[in-house]
Amino acid sequence: MIGTIVNVVSVLTGSTLGFIFRGRFPKKIQTTVIHGISLSVILIGIQMGLEIKKDYDILLVIFSLVIGAVIGESLGLEERLNNFGKSLKEKFGSQDDLFVQGFVQSSLIYCVGAMSIMGAIQDGLNNDPSILFTKSVLDGITAIAFAASTGIGVAFSAIPIFLYQGSITLASGWAAIYLTNDMIRIMTASGGLLIIAIGLNLLGATKIKSGNLLPSLLVALILAHFVF
Repeated sequence: MIGTIVNVVSVLTGSTLGFIFRGRFPKKIQTTVIHGISLSVILIGIQMGLEIKKDYDILLVIFSLVIGAVIGESLGLEERLNNFGKSLKEKFGSQDDLFVQGFVQSSLIYCVGAMSIMGAIQDGLNNDPSILFTKSVLDGITAIAFAASTGIGVAFSAIPIFLYQGSITLASGWAAIYLTNDMIRIMTASGGLLIIAIGLNLLGATKIKSGNLLPSLLVALILAHFVF
């Protein structure tokens, strides 16, 4: 699990640096930085969404989002994530108004994507953490920017990163057998739309409950399993 551990350290380090720099910039610069980050997040989401290659891929993505939205709303996942963020905020005595936003949105961004899955599988099966090392560099850099704009809540995204990627690494033997490239492609495309939603939320253009769309990723894997 060396890859996941390095990833966690990179996010913690980047978040700490970003938090230190946060108070050094006036409000208007912080706002512009958030807008720049938001556009970058949307670009990442578009790149993931373009994993769609076959005509019926889009149908799988649509069904995944619809079914996932129903499940997520029924379970109230967005509210659960926010409540967990609030409990962390209270436990550590943070007075940052953007703590919960930083935690929830950065957690979703860092855990949604093919690099998390494939990197964790490769680390577990072949003891090769190279993909996660690359992800660690990217996550560390973005953590600086996220924490500089939304605060120290970003650092606590290290918790879901460790649990999510660590679990996949430990279960890598099973995952490698059942997860095909087609399944990962559909999941990545679906996840890309979630990332775009996060970017739009950061811009203040929408208030999409991206947390309630998380089940779409699991639904995408299941649907793709039966189709391909």
